[in-house]
Amino acid sequence: MHDGPRYEPLEGSTFFGDGRSARTPVANTVARGMLRQDEHLYNGTINGQLTDTFPMPVTPGMMARGHERFNVFCSPCHGRTGQGNGMVVQRGFRAPASFHDARLRNAPVGYYVNVETNGFGAMSDYTAQVPAADRWAIAAYIRALQFSQNATVDDVPADRRAELDEPAAAEPGAAPAQEAR
Repeated sequence: MHDGPRYEPLEGSTFFGDGRSARTPVANTVARGMLRQDEHLYNGTINGQLTDTFPMPVTPGMMARGHERFNVFCSPCHGRTGQGNGMVVQRGFRAPASFHDARLRNAPVGYYVNVETNGFGAMSDYTAQVPAADRWAIAAYIRALQFSQNATVDDVPADRRAELDEPAAAEPGAAPAQEAR
């Protein structure tokens, strides 16, 4: 049984009338792991319309994952801050739109997942490289980037506003700040 007779890929066969050794899949066959029935999760849509809701809770862990995945897959073109000035663009590739443009700031969060899934313009899709949950994490991080550039003091909870007056702590290993002259 271990070394039983078998056909090599694409080898002909006299057993079947069409001469092929492999069978054509039955109509509407879906490969394992490719069903993707949940359009909200996989396409960022509900009933064909882009959604502004997440299919899972947005947690600090999800945001951290989105940050990490954004830096890997998105920042080469979009830049680390989402301005559309990544390293690829600085070397001559066409610049993508800034995530901080009004059009993209006002887009539903499902728009970003849909573009990651299907591609848009010069951007190819990232379905094979980025799992659905990570696409949502990236979309959440994009929202955080947008919010960071357009937030007001009123957006900060009242009990946390005092922290705004405190100087930011230096990152570990950073050079000490020098006073302006």
